[in-house]
Amino acid sequence: MSENQFQKLVSSFSILPGIGKKSATRIGFHVLRMEDSTFQSWLNGLKEARERLHFCQICGGLTEETICDICDSPKRDKTILCVVEQPEDIFFIENTKEFFGTYHVLNGSISPLDGIGPDQLRIKPLMERLEESDIKEVLVATNPTLEGDATASYLSHLIKEREIKVTRIAHGITIGGTIEYSDQYTLGKAIKSRLTL
Repeated sequence: MSENQFQKLVSSFSILPGIGKKSATRIGFHVLRMEDSTFQSWLNGLKEARERLHFCQICGGLTEETICDICDSPKRDKTILCVVEQPEDIFFIENTKEFFGTYHVLNGSISPLDGIGPDQLRIKPLMERLEESDIKEVLVATNPTLEGDATASYLSHLIKEREIKVTRIAHGITIGGTIEYSDQYTLGKAIKSRLTL
């Protein structure tokens, strides 16, 4: 294999989020060392997942059906809606086993520098859901970033006009962490989100 061909292989992995050039190079070599049967099985698994998984018509989360198990479940509390930036956020929140409502995926956050405004997000379908349902509380679980905070603030303004309770996940210092090693933004959020003891 020519160096040029290998660089193409590395580039195909480095487009994935969280994979830098070093990791992509390691993955590239690993793929080249795979047995043909293992490689084919891996490729088939990727292809099958790509073909079978799509986004829920209601919340925007991942599902193999038209409507996901969470939206379809009679056991979920339909009066509480958790708004997240990406479909994968649902997975992480579900793993906590602390939230029993339903979800709405925005597919991003407001970021004027990247040309992403409210119209590029799934905010209109969110407002339609609030109009058509008995939702009493919206938990905004956007990321603790400037973009996530801007999105949370924008949504809060829109939703409060409908007399629906708006809450935000608390942000702050990681459990087991120390003030000394917290960045200024995280520490500031922790102070703003302080609790009464």
